Amino acid sequence: MSNPSSITATAALLLSLISTVTSHYSSSTFSSSPPAPQSTVWHSARATYYAASDPRDAVGGACGYGDLVKAGYGMATVGLSEALFQRGQICGACFELRCVDDLRWCIPGTSIIVTATNFCAPNYGFTAEGGGRCNPPNKHFVLPIEAFEKIAIWKAGNMPVQYRRIKCRKEGGVRFTIGGSGIFVSVLISNVGGAGDIVAVKIKGSRTGWLPMGRNWGQNWHINSDLRNQPLSFEVTNGDGLTLTSYNVAPKNWNFGQTFEGKQFEA
Repeated sequence: MSNPSSITATAALLLSLISTVTSHYSSSTFSSSPPAPQSTVWHSARATYYAASDPRDAVGGACGYGDLVKAGYGMATVGLSEALFQRGQICGACFELRCVDDLRWCIPGTSIIVTATNFCAPNYGFTAEGGGRCNPPNKHFVLPIEAFEKIAIWKAGNMPVQYRRIKCRKEGGVRFTIGGSGIFVSVLISNVGGAGDIVAVKIKGSRTGWLPMGRNWGQNWHINSDLRNQPLSFEVTNGDGLTLTSYNVAPKNWNFGQTFEGKQFEA
């Protein structure tokens, strides 16, 4: 059983890395049944949890999704150690986790499905047992306590788990939140089904061809181009190499700060 102070340290470390981005959608609940698996192989890792000081806090995380409840992710989310985070490319991917090897604390026959939304940074001043749980090469998951308690009793603390990458099932289409100012256009891409992660994005106005966007951070993509006063289309490629094109997602009179919905990848 872990020391409560070390659990608090893990929570503080995770929450210190979060940032807030505006989004506009209602909450979702934990998946009751797993989607079609992307991988049938289970891998070993460990998991801890954090509890927000105020449940109304807008906990956005290193992927840029903003208020995770409003963005539709709810508490079915996870922060990943450096060995899993892939510098943000993994943002939006879905994992199935189950508790193993500790019959005192595991809830038998249960698993949870969570979306990668955050990063747990290394802390080289501590050993893996004393606060450096997310140090390389450790594969570590940091869960909201609401998710952790679906598979284990909270007193378990730092738990051995097994995980596998699975397909994401999301309600509605892929969401595009347009930020920026002037000719700088930033687009947050969220609610992505299928593989869940995005590896390439193109944008098109009615007066342009297809323009590649660069990854800014997490799932925020950007371009310097004057796209004002023209409808916008998007082409997104996921981690499975599948490309989805959504035409005229944003109307001609779109404004910065608005969110629009396109097509969705199949799970």
